[in-house]
Amino acid sequence: MIKRGVFLLFLLQVIFAFSQQDSTASKDIKVGLVLSGGGAKGFAHVGVLKVLEEAGVRIDHIGGTSMGAIVGSLYASGYSAKELDSIILSFNYDELMQDELPRRSKSIYQKENTEKYALTLPFKNKVLTLPLAVSKGQNVSNLLSKLTEHVHGVSDFSELPIPFFCMATNLETGKSEVLDKGYLPEAVRASGSFPTLLDPVEIDSKLLTDGGVMNNFPVDIMKQKGVDIVIGVDVQDRLDDKNQLNTAPKIIMQIVNFQMYDDLEQKRRDTDLYIHPDISEFTVVSFDLARQIIDKGEEAAKSQLSLLKKIAEQQSLNPKKEIKRNAIAEELHIKKVNITGLKHYTDEYVLSKLNLKDLKPLTYKKFNEGINNLSATGNFRNIQYKFIHHPDNELELSMNIREQEISSFLQFGIHYDDLYKTAALVNFTSKHAIFDNDVFSADIILGDNIRFNLDYFIDNGFHWSYGIKARYNSFKKPFFAGSVDPNVDASLGVSKIPLDYNDFTVQAFIQTAFNRDLALKLGAEEKHMNIYYEKIIEDDSFNEYIDNTHYLNLFASLILDTQDDKDFPKKGLYLFADYKTYLVATSNKESVLSVDDFDPFSQLKGKISTAISFNRFTTEFVSEAGITIGTSPRVFDYFLGGNNRNFINNFSSFYGYDVADLSERAYLKSALTFRYEPFKNQFASVTANVARLTDDIFNEGRIFEDSKLGYGIGYGFKSPIGPIEVKYTWSPDTSKNFWFFNVGFWF
Repeated sequence: MIKRGVFLLFLLQVIFAFSQQDSTASKDIKVGLVLSGGGAKGFAHVGVLKVLEEAGVRIDHIGGTSMGAIVGSLYASGYSAKELDSIILSFNYDELMQDELPRRSKSIYQKENTEKYALTLPFKNKVLTLPLAVSKGQNVSNLLSKLTEHVHGVSDFSELPIPFFCMATNLETGKSEVLDKGYLPEAVRASGSFPTLLDPVEIDSKLLTDGGVMNNFPVDIMKQKGVDIVIGVDVQDRLDDKNQLNTAPKIIMQIVNFQMYDDLEQKRRDTDLYIHPDISEFTVVSFDLARQIIDKGEEAAKSQLSLLKKIAEQQSLNPKKEIKRNAIAEELHIKKVNITGLKHYTDEYVLSKLNLKDLKPLTYKKFNEGINNLSATGNFRNIQYKFIHHPDNELELSMNIREQEISSFLQFGIHYDDLYKTAALVNFTSKHAIFDNDVFSADIILGDNIRFNLDYFIDNGFHWSYGIKARYNSFKKPFFAGSVDPNVDASLGVSKIPLDYNDFTVQAFIQTAFNRDLALKLGAEEKHMNIYYEKIIEDDSFNEYIDNTHYLNLFASLILDTQDDKDFPKKGLYLFADYKTYLVATSNKESVLSVDDFDPFSQLKGKISTAISFNRFTTEFVSEAGITIGTSPRVFDYFLGGNNRNFINNFSSFYGYDVADLSERAYLKSALTFRYEPFKNQFASVTANVARLTDDIFNEGRIFEDSKLGYGIGYGFKSPIGPIEVKYTWSPDTSKNFWFFNVGFWF
C-alpha cells in the first residue's frame, strides 16, 4: 500500500512537471470513484467524500454496491458531502429497515380488525411459507424516491450530474448485473437488497438482490469507463481467523464471504488509490453509530490528503452538471396520475389511499403519508413512483405498483386475561377472494372460552364500502343482581348469578371514510342473546334462561382514531359514537326476561380519549357515556368493572370493581391515567376513575352525586406477542381490591 502510494505520488509529480513545461500538452485527469458495500460501515464513504471535496478532487464517474450504491447515487445526483452527512444522521434506521409505519397510515378497518396478531405466515399453493425477508423495503424505496425526485426524469445514469452505475445480483442466474439505466431509486434499492433483510427487487423480469453477493467492490467495471485514476473506498470486513469463528452465525457469514473476498486482492491492486477506513470495531448493522463511522472515513481519507491534492492539481475546474433540487416542503401540483401494474385493485382504491381524489396541491410530506397509507394495506409488494415534469409546470405522477403475489395468510396470537382466561387465536385471511379490493378474515379463538369472528369487507376507496361481520362470543361470569330472577336467591343463596353469557351477532353495513382517521358506518344487526345459569331443584339440574332472544336493530357509528398506539398511546385522539335502535325481538324459549311485552328502544353511547406526552411522561384522559331511550331488557344495561379492552356490547372497564359489579340503564364515566416510561416500551401507570350509574345521568347538573370511585396502579410492557400488564385496583366505596393480568394482544 505504501509503495503504491509513493509510486502514484511520483507519477503525479512527473505529470505535473511536464504540464508546467508545455501547457498545451496538459491532460485533464478523469477520476472514477468506487464505493464498496458494507451495510452501516458504508457511512464511512461520506467521510471520504468530505475529504475529496476539501482536496478539490473532481469525481467524473461513480460506481458502487449496496450502501456504496446508495451513497454514490445521492452524490452523483447532486448532493454535497456535507448534505449527505446531515441526511445520514437524520433517520431512525430501525424504523427505516423494518418498514415500521405510523399507526395513522392504517385505515379505520385495519385499526379495528388487524391489530391482534403476533405472527403472520404467507399461505401459497396450500402450503405455509416464510416471508422473503424481514422487510419489504418500502420505507427505503420511499426515502430514495424522495431524495432523488429532482432526477426522476433521468433514465440514463450517465446523464446525472456525475455518471453513475451500481451492481446487483441476478437471483436466477447467480450472475452480476450492472445497472446504469432505468429508474435510479429502483436500481439502488435492488443493489442494497441485503438477503433476508430486504425483499429482492424485480427489474426487467430479473429478480435482483444485493450486488455484494457477486461483486461488492466493482473496480473492474469502473476501469471499463475510460477513467485515468480509480479511487477505491473499501469498507468490507476481512475474513475471521479460527479463534474468532466461535458461533454458528459467524461461521455462516464466513462461508458467505468466501465468494466476496475471492478476488479482493486483485481489485485492490487495480485501484490507483486504495482507501480502507479502520472500522473493524463496527458491524454492518451499527446504524446507531453513524457519526463515528463517518469520522473514521474522514480520518482514513485525510491520511491520503497529499495524494488527493496532487490528483486535483491535474484536473481542470470544469464544474459538475447542476440539476435543480426542489425543496421537500414545496407543494406538488399533480395534474395527472398514471398507474400501471394493478390486477385486483382499482385506480380509485389507490388514489383514495394517496388522498389524491381531487388532485389538489399537496406538500411532499402529505404525499409521503399517502404512500405510507398505500403500503400499510399490505396489498402491494413494491410501490415505485416518479414525477415527470411537463411544460407549463405541469407535474405527472407515474406509478408502477406490484401487487403481493401471496394473497392468503395464516395469523396467530395468544392471550390471557381475567375474564376470558387462556386463548389461542388462529386467523385465515384472503384478499381479493371474490371481488377486487375485498378482504375475508376468519378468527377462531380456542381456549377456556371458544369464540369466532368472520369479516368480509370491500374497500371501494372514495365510494361507499360494504361489509358483513359475524361474531360469536362466550364467557362465564357471576353478575346481575339476584332480583332479576325472584327464585335465584332461594335457589343459589348468592347475590350474583354465575352466568353463561353467549352472544351471536351478524351485521351488514356500508361505510364511508372521510379520511384515514374518520369513518361513518351505517347498517343492520341481528343479535342472539343466550344467557343462562344452572338451576338445581331436588337434585335435578337444568338451564334457567335469563334471556334467549333474537334482537334486530339498525345502527350508525362514527369513529375517529388518530392515536399513535392502541395499547399505550402517547398522542392522538380517539372518538367513538354509536346509536342503535332495537325494532324487533323474538324469543326461542321461555326466559326470565320475557319479550312478550317488548317495546322498541334505542341506545346512544360514546367514548372520547386523548393522550399527550412530555419527555417520558404521558397523560391520558378517557370519558364515556351511555343512555337508554325507552324500556330495554336488563341484558342491555351498561355494565362497569374489570380491566378488559375486549369487552362486547355494553360492558366497560372500571378500576376498583370486578367485571359487571355495577350496572344501570345509563352511565357516565371518566378516567385519568398518568404513565411513565422508565425504559423503552415499558410503562408504569397510575389511574383514577369515577362513574355515575343511574337512569338520569345528568341529575339536573349534579353529575358527581352518588358517584363511584376507583383507582389502579400498574406496570406493563410491549412484547412481540402484545402488551403484558399487571394492575392492582381498589375502591374507597368498598373493602374490595382486585389484581388484573393480561398477556398478549387483546382479541
